[in-house]
Amino acid sequence: MSEEIINENIEESNEDIEETNIVEEESSVEENFTINDLPGVGPATAEKLKDAGYDTLLSVAVASPSKLGEASGVSDAIARKIIQVAREKLNMGFETGLDLLKKREQVIRITTGSKNFDALIGGGFESGSITECFGAYGSSKTQLAHVLAVSTKLPKEKGGADGAVVWIDTEGTFRPERIKQISEGFGLKYKDVLENIKVVRAFNSDHQMLLAEKVEELINKENVPVKLIIVDSLMSPFRSEFMGRGTLADRQQKLNKHLHVLIRLAHTYNLAVYITNQVMSKPDTFFGDPTEAIGGHILHHASATRLYLRRGKKGSRVAKLVDSPSLPDGECIFYITDEGVRDDV
Repeated sequence: MSEEIINENIEESNEDIEETNIVEEESSVEENFTINDLPGVGPATAEKLKDAGYDTLLSVAVASPSKLGEASGVSDAIARKIIQVAREKLNMGFETGLDLLKKREQVIRITTGSKNFDALIGGGFESGSITECFGAYGSSKTQLAHVLAVSTKLPKEKGGADGAVVWIDTEGTFRPERIKQISEGFGLKYKDVLENIKVVRAFNSDHQMLLAEKVEELINKENVPVKLIIVDSLMSPFRSEFMGRGTLADRQQKLNKHLHVLIRLAHTYNLAVYITNQVMSKPDTFFGDPTEAIGGHILHHASATRLYLRRGKKGSRVAKLVDSPSLPDGECIFYITDEGVRDDV
C-alpha cells in the first residue's frame, strides 16, 4: 500500500473520531442541560422556579408564560423565550403514530383484583390519565380506592405499579384497618402497604388544589415514587362551597385548573389518577336511570376513562364503562369481600 493511501486512511479515521467526539459532546450537553442553563435564568430565578415546582425542563416546557413569569418574576417576553428553549431541548414537536405506540408500551395498568373488572377497562387502571368512578353512596367507589391503594404496591408483573400512593381525602373515608384486610388478601405485609400510602385530609377546594400541586414536591424533593393519586371525592368541597347558578362559572374555572394539574402529573410522571365523583338525580328523566354525575362537561372531558358503579343483585356491584378513548362500552359484575374486589363470593 502506498504512503499516500495510508495517510488518507489515517486522515479519514481522525475525521471519524472527531465527528464521533462532537456527537458525544452534543449528546452530553443535551443530557446535562437543566433549568439553570436556560436563557434569562440565573441562580435566584432558578431557585424561584424550583420553589414553584418548575424543577425540570418538562415542567417548564408545558407551563404558560403568565404562570412562569408569575413564579419567577421575569417578564412575559423572557418567560416565552425560556419556555421556547426548554421545548427545543426536549424536542417537543410532532410525533408519528409509531412513536406514540412505543410510548404506550410504558403505560402501567393497576389491577383491581377482579379479572372481569380488569378486562372491562383493558387490563387495569392505566397510568398517564384520569379514571373517574361515579355512583350513589354504597356503590363501592371508596372500597375500590382502598383496593387500588394496596395493589399499587405489587410488582408490575403481578398487576401492580411497584410505587407509592397519594390519597387526598376530602370526606374522611380512608380507613387503615381496611387496608390491613385487603393487604392480607393480596399476600402483602400491611405495615409495608400503609407505609407506602401518603394520606392527607383536604378541608376545602383551595386546600385540595394546593395538595395536588404539592405531589410534585413529594416526587422530586422527597424522592417518593408516586404511581397513583386518589382523590376521594373530587367534587365534595366544590359542591359545598359553590351553591347556585350564580357561582357555577367560578366553580368550573377553578375545577378546570385543578384537573389540569392532575392531568399534567399523570402525563409527566406516568402515574395513574383515580377520582371518585358524586351523583345527582335528574328530575326530568321519565324512563331509565336518572342518576347523573356532577361536575359538568369540564370534569367528564378531563377523565379519559369513566365508570358508573351501582349496586347489583344479591350483594353484587355493577361497573359500567361509560367512556373510554379506545374501549367499547360494557358492564361487569363484581363483589366486595374482606380481601377486596373479587369476581364471586
